[in-house]
Amino acid sequence: MKTGKTSLLFLYTGGTIGMVQDPVTGVLKPFGFDNILGEVPELKKFGYNLSSYAFDPPIDSSDMTPGVWIKMAEVIESNYDRFDGFIVLHGTDTMSYSASALSFMLENLQKPVIFTGSQLPLGSLRTDGKENLISSVEIAAAVKNDRPVIPEVGIFFENRLYRGNRTSKYNVEDFNAFISGNYPPLAESGVHIRYNYSAVRYPDKDLSLVVHKNLDTRIAILKLFPGMNQQVVEALAGAQGLRALVLETFGAGNAPGDPWFIRCMKEAVERGIVAVNITQCRIGSVSMGTYETGRRLADAGVITGLDMTLEAAVTKLMFLLGMHTDKKKIEAQMQKSLRGEITD
Repeated sequence: MKTGKTSLLFLYTGGTIGMVQDPVTGVLKPFGFDNILGEVPELKKFGYNLSSYAFDPPIDSSDMTPGVWIKMAEVIESNYDRFDGFIVLHGTDTMSYSASALSFMLENLQKPVIFTGSQLPLGSLRTDGKENLISSVEIAAAVKNDRPVIPEVGIFFENRLYRGNRTSKYNVEDFNAFISGNYPPLAESGVHIRYNYSAVRYPDKDLSLVVHKNLDTRIAILKLFPGMNQQVVEALAGAQGLRALVLETFGAGNAPGDPWFIRCMKEAVERGIVAVNITQCRIGSVSMGTYETGRRLADAGVITGLDMTLEAAVTKLMFLLGMHTDKKKIEAQMQKSLRGEITD
């Protein structure tokens, strides 16, 4: 049972933040996250009960799978009543996918689930990991009016907390690795941590956590570019077993008007494939009625993804395809904000 003292659980999945440099070989290796207080002694000053759960072996974020998301959700589910919040240590490359997936899988979430990591290992002299970790702990423990300040799945990186399903990794060189082009930060850290209360989603307190573990990965992504090959596009859209297709289109949801392309999309939709239009741009929304090229897609049965990120669109489809077989129900839910992934 949870004691009166604030209790937080670290889930170490892997990633750069959990690495130290071997003094002999110089090779980066996991340091064993059960020794976190030894690596970051500053955490003791909070006076919280801090526990950890480490995935063994640690998972490089490029090897992330829906199976690992399910395991994360199960760890949170089984420890939900024991802890006030959860901090997920994760590699940066697929962090936005994982945070987006968990946001859909954890329905009626009432507690913080904060993803963080680093661009440099925690054992490195110039690491950004310590600041990310310390601020994530403070945010996960924050309470106002007897409720967590951030009852959401978020990503904290380089002084900003973002809604997880609004983020994309966009920078491999700088500490500010993530962007949230269509939604403001939930919090910003400086001398104090400033919370953007109006941007936070607060669930109904009377609803219990529901964890969804059935994910369907029969999804393809088609990023449009000038000169696309007809045979390649037709092969992708006609792949055996395909249930959903995410189109990354130009600008406000525009695509080539070539008759073969529109016909291919129409035939895919008629075969039962859910086709979703999202923009390649980091900022802005799909508006399929603005230009003729976008309207043709709508006429072919492609639905709008509005201002969803690619990561949110893909993981939301996995979640919905795992829940429903009714195509119309999936299409309706894709165009509705379920966890704040779409601007209302």
